[in-house]
Amino acid sequence: MTSEDNSPEPLLRVMSLHALSYCERLFYLEEVEEIRIADDSVYAGRTLHEELKQAEEEAGEWTSVELASETLGLIGKTDAIRRRDGALIPYEHKRGHAFKEGKVAKAWPADALQVSAYGMLLEEESGRVVPEGRVRYHGDNVTVRVPLDDAARRAVTDAVVRGRVLRQSTERPPVAKNDRVCIRCSLSPVCLPEEERLASNPKWEPIRLFPADIERKTVHVVEPGARISRSEETLKVEVGGTELLVFPIHDVGAIVLHGYPQMTTQALHLCARNEVAVHWISMGGYYVTGITPGAGPVQRRLRQYQALSDPGVCFRLARRLALAKVATELRYLMRSARGPQRTSDQLRETIGALQASLKQMAHAEGVDVLRGIEGNAARLYFAALDTLVRPDVEPELRFSGRNRRPPKDRFNALLSFGYALLYQAVLNAVLAVGLEPALGFYHTPRSAAHPLVLDLMELFRLPVWDIAVIGSVNRLQWNPESDFEIAGGRVWLSIEGRKKAIRLFEDRLEETWKHPVVGYSMSYGRLIELEVRLLEKEWAGKPGLFGRMRLR
Repeated sequence: MTSEDNSPEPLLRVMSLHALSYCERLFYLEEVEEIRIADDSVYAGRTLHEELKQAEEEAGEWTSVELASETLGLIGKTDAIRRRDGALIPYEHKRGHAFKEGKVAKAWPADALQVSAYGMLLEEESGRVVPEGRVRYHGDNVTVRVPLDDAARRAVTDAVVRGRVLRQSTERPPVAKNDRVCIRCSLSPVCLPEEERLASNPKWEPIRLFPADIERKTVHVVEPGARISRSEETLKVEVGGTELLVFPIHDVGAIVLHGYPQMTTQALHLCARNEVAVHWISMGGYYVTGITPGAGPVQRRLRQYQALSDPGVCFRLARRLALAKVATELRYLMRSARGPQRTSDQLRETIGALQASLKQMAHAEGVDVLRGIEGNAARLYFAALDTLVRPDVEPELRFSGRNRRPPKDRFNALLSFGYALLYQAVLNAVLAVGLEPALGFYHTPRSAAHPLVLDLMELFRLPVWDIAVIGSVNRLQWNPESDFEIAGGRVWLSIEGRKKAIRLFEDRLEETWKHPVVGYSMSYGRLIELEVRLLEKEWAGKPGLFGRMRLR
């Protein structure tokens, strides 16, 4: 079979047939979109195979062979091949338990399909009849025989045909009808099957399959003259030849370079191979640029382009985004105004005006009208922000209105620096999901900033950074002199100020929050990724969950 450009049809991995039998969506995510996550069970399986390989090589029994066939359209590497009763037999080793029919142990359908495929490959390679395959279940300490009969052969050829059909499609298959298969799937955090079922059925009570916290941390380098280099599988940070820190690469999710630290080519290569993003933020606190390993698979970006080329889809998403942002601003001001001692005439007027803005948004026609209403709501929100600052805060740290590029006061310097950190965090999530950051639905492309990242930032500016900044100012954590630098009417954070702000930001990302729609708690760092994946669901699954988060 050949594609339209007459190039040979790529061979399917035998392992992919296992995924196909288990769940077509899993097959598509792994084989078409090339999303693979090595969870604990995967690492445990690899450990088992390494231990078996070492033991059996010592005994002279292990024979693992890579087999391929253009005729069958398959390629794969067997766990083992044995000679039994004069015949060659492929073996598969599984950590878990066999399927039980009464007291009889049998192979699970996906395992039987996989070992049968190896049997057919081995038969073609050796030119000898392979009567069966065998699956060793180490959880039960039993070996199950799988006859390579006509039914098994048809199952393999049918699976190859189905796999080829799915590989030609740009549409993801639906989630599995049997929700139990999703519970132990390593790609549940990408697939979000429980959330998709919730979108179809509001009464569905989703089981948490999405991780609560970010496993890999962000490393910020702020020291002047710092140098980041590679030492085997670690990154070293040195200043003036003195080693300050060493990070195992597998513990790092992103590196943010503030100012002008140096990073060696070897260190950059190590980051690229391990999917570690690198971002640069200027001394003035602006996001400069970033590099991320590879581009997202074309299927995901084609779906995004097709969806966001539709003005109706863009307007629906833009309205939901604007409503979420303004509703969060309103709820924050209302929550902060509780108690007569904190209520001012200005705050009451702002709350009333924001409530009116929400009503206007519900009936707005067109994205431009929506932007106008949301922009006016933002001005109202910022105008009221200083009423939330304690009266005894030093005048230099008070807020008198939003200004930027460059910030002209200390409060705005804090806001701008935090928004730059938030930009890189959202960009990381967008690229991790595999979306094109330059293609958004609300912001227009007017600068080097990616519109989709700016769109998604609107959901998180207030809960992730504004609240943290106001809280820190009210706790008198900032020194107006040592934490800031002023020159020519421009204000930015000093090295010490940056360190404080980074700690504040990273601590905030680790705080947990219960999502009002999905009903489970997660860190703000994970929440950013979840909202990006829910956005993708708007055109690659079940729509309706994106942009429904609200500050309580």
